[in-house]
Amino acid sequence: MPSNDPVRTVGDADRPRLAPHVRLMFDPTRERHVLLAPEAVTVLNGTGAAVLGLCDGERTVAGIVAELSGRYDRVAGDEVRFFLARLAARRCVEVGDG
Repeated sequence: MPSNDPVRTVGDADRPRLAPHVRLMFDPTRERHVLLAPEAVTVLNGTGAAVLGLCDGERTVAGIVAELSGRYDRVAGDEVRFFLARLAARRCVEVGDG
């Protein structure tokens, strides 16, 4: 059985992007953002959608955390890194250092 633990850590210098087979979309039926992958739909909360909306392969994780800190009162960099690592383990996000 596959583990839910991240395969690799995500560092501040990494530049995450959505995998080519994944789409971030707003679902009007659910009135929430969703991550669409083949045979899977992940319903996101607002913060998760905001993180993934910034994953363009250009911004670093540190840049994403800084951007979110300007939008929200409390942003924990370790939570953003863990969220991205879990999605990378599911092959929804690709993480590289540029």
